[in-house]
Amino acid sequence: MSQQTQQTITLIGGGLVGALLAQQLAQRGFIVDVYEKRPDPRHAGFSGGRSINLALAERGLQALRTAGLAQDVLQRAVMMRGRMVHTPDGRSGLQRYGVDDSEVIWSVSRGALNMLLLDAAETAGVRFHFGQSLVDADFNARRIRLADEHGIERSIDAKVLIGADGAGSALRAAMNAYAPLGERVESLGHAYKELEIPPAGELSSDRLHDSGGHDQFALEPHALHIWPRGGYMCIALPNTEGSFTVTLFLPAQGAPPSFAQLPDAAHAAAFFREEFPDLLPLIPRFAEDYDSHPVGSLSTLYLDRWHLDGRALLIGDAAHAIVPFHGQGMNCGFEDTVTLAALLAESPQDTAEVFAEFQRIRQPNAYAIATMALENYVEMRDSVADPHYLAKRELGALLAERVPQHFMARYRMVTFTHLPYAYALERGRAQDQLLQQLLQGSTDASSVDLDAAIATVQSTLPPLPNLRNG
Repeated sequence: MSQQTQQTITLIGGGLVGALLAQQLAQRGFIVDVYEKRPDPRHAGFSGGRSINLALAERGLQALRTAGLAQDVLQRAVMMRGRMVHTPDGRSGLQRYGVDDSEVIWSVSRGALNMLLLDAAETAGVRFHFGQSLVDADFNARRIRLADEHGIERSIDAKVLIGADGAGSALRAAMNAYAPLGERVESLGHAYKELEIPPAGELSSDRLHDSGGHDQFALEPHALHIWPRGGYMCIALPNTEGSFTVTLFLPAQGAPPSFAQLPDAAHAAAFFREEFPDLLPLIPRFAEDYDSHPVGSLSTLYLDRWHLDGRALLIGDAAHAIVPFHGQGMNCGFEDTVTLAALLAESPQDTAEVFAEFQRIRQPNAYAIATMALENYVEMRDSVADPHYLAKRELGALLAERVPQHFMARYRMVTFTHLPYAYALERGRAQDQLLQQLLQGSTDASSVDLDAAIATVQSTLPPLPNLRNG
């Protein structure tokens, strides 16, 4: 971008998506100012909202490759090969995400990743302004009002505004007040609370499980652990230092089990002894964690409009926050940044057209991954131990091996390719319908005539697009 066309972009929000977008825009020659309400986490410590571990998959990795940061991030991540499902009788088994170790996801720390992205953006020339909350926006005058941590306000020019300030976006609120965006927030009715399994060295030997020879970890580290119980569940994701972040998902209200019925650690411990007896001994600070950690809400955000002509645009969770059950919230937001940065680089002076095109491309995919994330919650808490689900999974794996150009599990399409989310949703539904038809109610995949099934797949499903792994 030449000096004559160099443009200033004002970004609200310096979290994961905001920092990555800022870096990519600065690399393309834009002048970027980022206003973040929190203090700089590199000096004040990370104190972001949700601290659920993040699952980094191919879409997010591709965005980090574009920014030249993928290897730095992977050095701070733990590989997860699949779901380690823990049944009520104490057994466990791994359900792989992909075909082999070339198809894995990565557990990353939200705080560590945010700080790495801030460093990279600053190196690229981005100017960060921390402790600056958006108070209001005058879209006609193209100015915004900010307040510092002491409540002292100031007004600045902001000809092009981009909001990457998360699900509770202050910019979205200002835009919606100026011109309604068609906002709908649908609560899941379920909530979450975080707990922690410490490194193995902090547990007595009688509490340890099989960690696959990894002495630092109390459980197998290269897996996302799930304790599905039908209607609710616990999960645990590994951290690089040997601990696991445990998240309990329950209905928020209603008859037991719900968070309303577990008001304190004493009630919760009794519940865990009944439902998660193998997990409770691994959480020595259970009472402290349960009583001190808040109950988090889970909702999906839908907007009819993401932008005000060329003046303001929402991106990431500010535009399309989803529940975390497909591990795609961050990956979707990172994919947003690649699309937007490329569009702006092509037409830096026509932000109205760029913002409209960005919404046209990304909105159907945001809707699709929101749908799949909700469906994946049911799969994780209920289906992973269901015989019919397991039969469909086994038959699907056989078909994917024999006719990979015609069949790929929806999870793999979402997690390990760049196929649009909307395509993965549609194709996944067609494939699932076909699997149901082939099994005819059976829970035994070997009962299906595989050669006949392959012929049916080839005649029913068109070949997959050639978009795997980039």
